[in-house]
Amino acid sequence: MSLSQYKTKRNFKKTPEPKPKISKTKKLIFVIHKHHASHLHWDLRLQRNKVLKSWAIPKEPPKVKNVKRLAIQVENHPLEYAKFQGEIKQGYGKGIVKIWDKGTYELKFWNSKKIEFVLHGKKLKGNYVLVKVTYGSKPEKSWLWFKI
Repeated sequence: MSLSQYKTKRNFKKTPEPKPKISKTKKLIFVIHKHHASHLHWDLRLQRNKVLKSWAIPKEPPKVKNVKRLAIQVENHPLEYAKFQGEIKQGYGKGIVKIWDKGTYELKFWNSKKIEFVLHGKKLKGNYVLVKVTYGSKPEKSWLWFKI
């Protein structure tokens, strides 16, 4: 799982975002960033191997069952991004990034069409699923995220 897209979209001399490093984290971590960029959105990030798999969510994350959210898969981020908060002053992702929730998660199932997991966060707790869908202008990257 490469971080090449993450690296090519950023100039680390001009952004406070973290450069990728090698990490030896034992527990699976997740973080949700609230990102005031060109449009307010949330970014769900789940650790998978040595990167954070990431999805942009246009509306606040689902806290209760039967609430579905569109999730657009974006480039992988380094594990260090789980601690990042701050202002990206120029370029890709310009805006304020704050940690909205974070914690660990238990992976139940992961394939190219479905991901099931249990979140242990401060705001989000319980069973969640991401399901691949064909929707919108980027059908190859579209998922639905909801609590089960």
